[in-house]
Amino acid sequence: MGSVGKRVAGWAVRRSDLLLLIATAAGLVAGGVASLAGAGDVADAAWLAAAACGLGYALWAAIDALRHGRLGVDVIALLALAGAIAVDELLAAAVISLMLTSGRTLEAWAARRARHDLSALLDRAPRTARRYRAGQVETVPLEDIAAGDMLLVAAGDVVPVDGTVADTVAVLDESALTGEARPAEHGPGDQVRSGVVNVGAPFRLRAGGTAAESTYAGIVRLVTEAENSQAPFVRLADRYAMWFLPLTLVVAGVAWALGGPGQAVAVLVVATPCPLILAAPVALVSGLSAAARRGVVVKSGGVLERLAQCTTLVLDKTGTLTAGQPDLAAVIPAGTRDLGTAEILTLAASLDQVSGHVLAAPIVRAAAARGGRLTAPAGVTEIPGQGIAGTVGGRAVRLGRAGWAGAAETEPWVRAARRRARLDGALTVFAAVDGQPAGVLLLEDQIRPDARQTIRAVRRGGIRRIVLATGDRPEAADAVGALTGVDEVLAGLTPAAKLDVVRREQRLAPVIMTGDGINDAPALALADVGIAMGARGATASSQAADAVLTVDQIGRLGEVAALARRTRRIALESVLAGMGLSLAAMAVAAVGLLPAVWGALLQEAIDVAVILNALRALMPVAPEVRLRAADTALTTRFRGEHQAIRADIDQLRVAAETLGQPGAMSRVRRVHKLLTSEVWPHEYAEECDLYPALNRVLGGADPTAPMSRAHAEISVQIGRLGRLIDDIGDRAPDETDITDLRATLYGLYAILRLHTVQEDETYLSLGDMADTSRPAA
Repeated sequence: MGSVGKRVAGWAVRRSDLLLLIATAAGLVAGGVASLAGAGDVADAAWLAAAACGLGYALWAAIDALRHGRLGVDVIALLALAGAIAVDELLAAAVISLMLTSGRTLEAWAARRARHDLSALLDRAPRTARRYRAGQVETVPLEDIAAGDMLLVAAGDVVPVDGTVADTVAVLDESALTGEARPAEHGPGDQVRSGVVNVGAPFRLRAGGTAAESTYAGIVRLVTEAENSQAPFVRLADRYAMWFLPLTLVVAGVAWALGGPGQAVAVLVVATPCPLILAAPVALVSGLSAAARRGVVVKSGGVLERLAQCTTLVLDKTGTLTAGQPDLAAVIPAGTRDLGTAEILTLAASLDQVSGHVLAAPIVRAAAARGGRLTAPAGVTEIPGQGIAGTVGGRAVRLGRAGWAGAAETEPWVRAARRRARLDGALTVFAAVDGQPAGVLLLEDQIRPDARQTIRAVRRGGIRRIVLATGDRPEAADAVGALTGVDEVLAGLTPAAKLDVVRREQRLAPVIMTGDGINDAPALALADVGIAMGARGATASSQAADAVLTVDQIGRLGEVAALARRTRRIALESVLAGMGLSLAAMAVAAVGLLPAVWGALLQEAIDVAVILNALRALMPVAPEVRLRAADTALTTRFRGEHQAIRADIDQLRVAAETLGQPGAMSRVRRVHKLLTSEVWPHEYAEECDLYPALNRVLGGADPTAPMSRAHAEISVQIGRLGRLIDDIGDRAPDETDITDLRATLYGLYAILRLHTVQEDETYLSLGDMADTSRPAA
């Protein structure tokens, strides 16, 4: 057979369900045309051929169900088909066959969406390694690596085996294993694990063992074992078939006793469980479509059924409740310099434009977002593990470790920056300008502005318990857990430990697991429903999961959990209504008042009714609030302004912390200017433009009143700060001045930070629910 023939044959095997449906429908239609033309023998032959297709499928399905130890709905269909053919009710048999094959096609379509293979894990795994041999680097198959071999790990490479760093500092992205967004630096002698990515300069690695013994290979085994250990799910249709089948046989037996085999076949025909075979799959497929429109691709109807029963959510931190990548949190100037934070950031970003370090991109991105005008650097030198140096606009700039930037650890401002970074879980990048320390940039994986609202949305979807399970450090995880309102925080977890968490929670209730890294893949595979964060692209977690969140909004999980419950309820309604009508028709057929052909037509009418009801699942669960396009534009505008003024708000804290140091009053005056020229105009515009629009949408008695009161307090405190500055004038501030200034600055910092987060959570996130079907007023 040629390659084309093989491809056609392969397609036919994969789409046998569709071919079966086409053949059955063609036989039914051809028989109908022949019957109308008066060719009765041809009609019977066509209907018999259609019935044979359905009979073959029903026989295979019944045998397969019995082989797996269950008695499914297909047994009733098999008996009805065999009986109809036996008593020469060929039209009825053809109609039943069409119903069966259409149900088979629907279920097969949904099943083809399920992809639980490990292709992404295997695609990502390295196949070769660079090994040193006689002073030369050779590329060898990964299986040839043995303990003690010296390997070269180039920039961008996945570390092939577990081992130790042999020479220079290695900068590694370990997020795939730990979920930690920030890169890790490992010096000579440090242990590193396979599966992490080298995001720094090339380094040498001393192999600690073979590839089969590595961390990455262990994770692949964990995923496989977790998938194999998952209990089979019993379909909703089969659960009802357990009692519907014996009841049907009893009624058919009564009909046989009353009127013979023809009457019994009529009972079996109207008992053919289309509500079970078609209605439930139609509802579930409709639910899958509705979920996909909300950005959650659920891989099968069975997954949607399981999702409807889950009440516990185990989720990872990085990329779910946090942004998933380092971002600039603050710029703290050195106590010995009077450089502004904007100037420090612009110089640092200009130099970092040519750096390949993983922290360079967020610094450049932050400067661009804040309107910094970057210039091309010259004479750039970068030393892995230390930092980068060059000239920007005639000024010598250095970025990197504290020692590289000339910042002594004993200086008060350095100690303060270190303490803040430790408390906030941030990374530090020190900057020097013209040979003197200029300040430090803090970068951290920040909590999403809508994280707390996300958790509330998930709870509204029917999730009663939420567990944060992360490989990150306890101090960072505890802070995220406290701010978002989860029920329990478990930190420092390995992939195996996450499996234990899922098993523990499964003993109490069905579990949803959500994550986005390779370290989450085993737990995603084991959970009752695994949902991967796939908005940043396909990963191993997406392959191991039962569903993939294609938008970067985990709050959609709450919507889809509610949609799953609604879909299951509609499917159940359709099944029970259809079965009730079928039972009534069975009673009529049992006493001889409903012939088999008319019974088949009546059954089709019942089918249409229950399928139309099942299609209600296509309608998504509507959000409570819908904004018009003009209102959405407002929320988008102010959300963008929030990103800009966060840097201004952070300068309040910096100014308060550096009071009493040289240049402190200059910083205070600059901060006051930012407050009056940028921050307050933003707050005033919210009061005048945004809040009236929100009041109109939300309704009630002035729902934005509490937030409006915060605006008034912000105005009062800005005025108070201005009066303090005027009172101090040009003289050096005394202790009383410093105390009053610090209290006002910290107070404004706390109010503005909390107020901005509250607006992001409660108001500005409403822009995601825009109603584009109506024109703006």
